[in-house]
Amino acid sequence: MPKGVSCSVSNCTFWSEGNNCGAESIAIDIDQHASADFGAEFAAEELGLQHQDQAAQSSATCCHTFKAR
Repeated sequence: MPKGVSCSVSNCTFWSEGNNCGAESIAIDIDQHASADFGAEFAAEELGLQHQDQAAQSSATCCHTFKAR
């Protein structure tokens, strides 16, 4: 599990007491890919491990790990 990852989104399945993320792994991408379906086969290839982007600031990123409770 990632250590030291803070999260204030309390309606996420992985939210833990103290505003911590309890997910085993975290998937973060740029906002441009916010609607990407990583469960789809083409997304795994196109936006998978080999895919790299750059963000100018943290506000241009999003967390794909979020899962509503």
